[in-house]
Amino acid sequence: MIRPNVLKMHPYSPGKPIEEAQRELGLERVIKLASNENPLGPSPKAVRAAADAAAQMHLYPDASGYALRQALAKRHALPYEQIVLGNGSDELIHLLGLALLGPDDELMVGNPSFVRYDAAAQIAPCRLVKIPLDTRFRHDLSAMAKAVTERTKLVFVANPNNPTGTVVTRTEWRAFLRDLPKTTLAVLDEAYFEFAAHLEDFPDSMEDVREGLPVVGMRTFSKTYGLAGIRMGYAACPPVIADALFRIREPFSVNSLAQAAAMAALDDEAHLARTIENNRLGLETIAGAFRAVGVEPCESYGNFVFADLGRPAAPVLDGLLRKGVIVRGLGHPQWLRVSVGTPEENELFAEALQAVWPG
Repeated sequence: MIRPNVLKMHPYSPGKPIEEAQRELGLERVIKLASNENPLGPSPKAVRAAADAAAQMHLYPDASGYALRQALAKRHALPYEQIVLGNGSDELIHLLGLALLGPDDELMVGNPSFVRYDAAAQIAPCRLVKIPLDTRFRHDLSAMAKAVTERTKLVFVANPNNPTGTVVTRTEWRAFLRDLPKTTLAVLDEAYFEFAAHLEDFPDSMEDVREGLPVVGMRTFSKTYGLAGIRMGYAACPPVIADALFRIREPFSVNSLAQAAAMAALDDEAHLARTIENNRLGLETIAGAFRAVGVEPCESYGNFVFADLGRPAAPVLDGLLRKGVIVRGLGHPQWLRVSVGTPEENELFAEALQAVWPG
């Protein structure tokens, strides 16, 4: 009964829950630095807005997301009709695959990059083309451009990239777009945009869409805005792509609490600034902890640090877990990714890494 391509897919593997680790290891305190969440939590304004909206949860949410889409359209100087809301960026990735990909098409991604891109190709099913990152773990846009064929319908580029935290420049991105055929749509996934927006020569997908380029820009409220638990993402699209997504999306996929919280979060610039500053300091602490044991991590502009340990990561992962610190292995036997926590949590990671590092 099940399509063969579906049986080849693997369910998403989340990080180990804190409660499970506590139960398994008998620890009173466990910190989780594995899921790229905002350690400061959501804006208090967003919490109040969601609580107020909860009193109306017997009503269906606004299927059009009118108020939030209007606010986002105004913020990015785009027509309202070109903003599409999603149940997190994951839903938007899924919808793009459903709308554009068929068995004769190709989806191109960097390797490694966000794992949910693969699912869009596998469910089509279409050919998945993975282009290795360069020697600095950045998207190799030149190699990707050369690998594009007339069958390449979609190219996903995460910037900053997950899991490496590395970025491509606006100059590189615009050169890549010039090389694309008209039949290829580029998706710039900017889940961590706010952490890197201060960089010179940094791409901005909203600018691309305003200029009418063949680009979809995706952003989320899960990271800097701290709304991962209620799922809210959005895309800015060329009109024809937005129209296709509206045709196939579920009408009530974005709940009313998420819409209310996102509206309030947009207005709390102070909370956003605190999050970005905490992240800057946290990146320094975590990168310094790796350097203290002789590992040079990637230069990250997300809210996590990626490192090739140069040795098996499993003993380090296990040792950290037994110290009450959950981090993420990434499918490669030597890789580790550590999310930024609070200052105290970052220091606990640094101490635990020193304690468990071989030798």
